[in-house]
Amino acid sequence: MTVLGIILIVVALILGLGIGVAIGNAYRKKVAEAEIGSAEQEAKRIVTEAMKTAEAKKKEAVLEGKDEIHRLRNENDKEIADRRKEVQRQERRIQQKEETLDRKIDNVEKKEERANKKIKEAEGRLAEAETIKKSQFEMLERISGYTVDQAKAYLLDQLEGELGREKSLKIMEYEQQLKDESDKRARNIISLAIQRCAADQVAEATVSVVALPNDEMKGRIIGREGRNIRAIETMTGCDLIIDDTPEAITISCFEPVRREIARVALEKLISDGRIHPARVEEMVEKARREVEASIKQAGERAVLDAGVHGLHPELVKILGRLKYRTSYGQNVLMHSLEVCYISGMIASELGLDPTVSKRAGLLHDIGKALDHEIEGSHVEIGVDIARKYKESDAVIHAIQAHHGDVEAKTVVACIVQAADAISAARPGARRENLENYIKRLQKLEEVASSFKGVETSYAIQAGREIRIMVKPEQVKDDAMPALARDICKKIEDELEYPGQIKVNIIRESRAVGFAK
Repeated sequence: MTVLGIILIVVALILGLGIGVAIGNAYRKKVAEAEIGSAEQEAKRIVTEAMKTAEAKKKEAVLEGKDEIHRLRNENDKEIADRRKEVQRQERRIQQKEETLDRKIDNVEKKEERANKKIKEAEGRLAEAETIKKSQFEMLERISGYTVDQAKAYLLDQLEGELGREKSLKIMEYEQQLKDESDKRARNIISLAIQRCAADQVAEATVSVVALPNDEMKGRIIGREGRNIRAIETMTGCDLIIDDTPEAITISCFEPVRREIARVALEKLISDGRIHPARVEEMVEKARREVEASIKQAGERAVLDAGVHGLHPELVKILGRLKYRTSYGQNVLMHSLEVCYISGMIASELGLDPTVSKRAGLLHDIGKALDHEIEGSHVEIGVDIARKYKESDAVIHAIQAHHGDVEAKTVVACIVQAADAISAARPGARRENLENYIKRLQKLEEVASSFKGVETSYAIQAGREIRIMVKPEQVKDDAMPALARDICKKIEDELEYPGQIKVNIIRESRAVGFAK
C-alpha cells in the first residue's frame, strides 16, 4: 500500500468520524429537546393539578370554618338560653320567698298584736287580783291581830314543835330496827366477799409518754418543715408535745384508744428509724390493727376470768375497750372484774344463783367504753348497749340502778350497788390529786357547818367520816337523828365521792358544881 492510500484512508476515517459526531450531536439535541418539551408539559400538568387541589382544600377549609363558627354560635346561644332560664328560675324562687316572708311577717305582727292584747288583759286581771288579795290580807290581819310574817312564824313554830319530836322518834325507831336486823349479817357477808377477792391495791395507769433513744430523734419525728409530726397528728388524732424533757415525747389525747394507737405507732417508727409520711400511715394502720386485736383479747380474757358465758361478740369487744379507760386512776376493766367477783360472792353467801349477779357486775360500767362517743351518762349508754345485745331485764335494771339513778327493785341490783361501792372505796383503788382532795374535805366541812346549831365539824379518814359538834343549848338529843339525816341528804345532793360518808354528830352536856 502506498503512502497516498494510507493518507486517503486516514482522511476518510477522519471525515467519517466527524460526520458521525455531527450526526450524534444532532440526535442528542433532538432527543434532549423532545425530553425538555415533555418535562415542561408534565410540570404544567402538575402545577395545574396542584392549583386545583389547593383550591379544593381552600374551599373545604372555608366550609369547615363556617361549620365550626355555626356550631360554636349554637352552643353559645344554648348556654345563654340555659343561663337565662336559670336566672329566671332563681328570680321566681326569690320572689316566692319574698312573698312567703311577707306573709309570715304579717302573721307574726298579728300574733304579736294578739299577744300584747292578752298581756294587757292579764296585767289588768293580775292588778285586780293583787288588790283583792291585799284587801283580804288586811282584813285577816285586823281580825287575827297578827301580821303575815307573824302568823307564818307562829304556824311554823307550832308545826316544828309538834312534828320534830315525832319525826326524830320514828327515825330512831326505824334505824334501830334496821340495824338490829341487818347489821350483823351485812358485815359478815361483805367481810367474807372482800377477803375472798384478791385484787391489786393500785391499778395500772394509761401510759402517755414515749421514751426516745436520743434527742436527735425529736428532729426526725418533727421532719422537714414539720411534715412528719403533722402526718402523725392527723392520722392518729392525737397531739404530740415535744418540749425540753430529755429523750421523751408526751402524747396528749382525751380518747385513750387513739392515744394507745399513737403510742404503739410512734414506738414502731422509732424502732424502725424510717420516718416519713407514707411510713407513718403504714405504721399507724398496723398499730390500729394491733390495738384492736389487743382490745378483743382483753375482752375475751375478762369474760373467761369472770366465768361469764354467752355474751355477744360485739359486747365482748366493747368490754375489752375498758382496758384503756380509767376512773380516778382505777382501770375500769379491772374494776368491772372486781365488781363481778364480789357480786358473785355476795350472791353465793345469800344463797342466790351467782350467775346473774356476776354478769351484771361485769357489765355494770360497760357504758364507759363509749361515753366519749355518744351523748348521755355512762349509765344510760350502758342500758342502751345491754338492750341492743339482748341482755336480760335483771342485768339491765342492775346497770340502770348501780349509781342510784333509779330505785333498786331487785336483789341483784342491790348486790351490784354494794360491790361497786366496795371496789371503788377500798384503800388504794382510786387516787385524786392533793388540790381536789383538800377541796373535797373543805366542801364536806362547809356543808356540815351550814346547818343551824352546828358548832364545828371535822372531816376525818380521808373524807369517809365527818364528826360534827353541835351546841347543846340549840340541838336536843331527840333532834339529832333528824339533823344527821338532813346533813346526809345535803351531802348526797351537793358532793361527789366514792363509797359512803359516815356522819357522826356529837352533843355534850356538862353540869358543874362546887362543894364547899
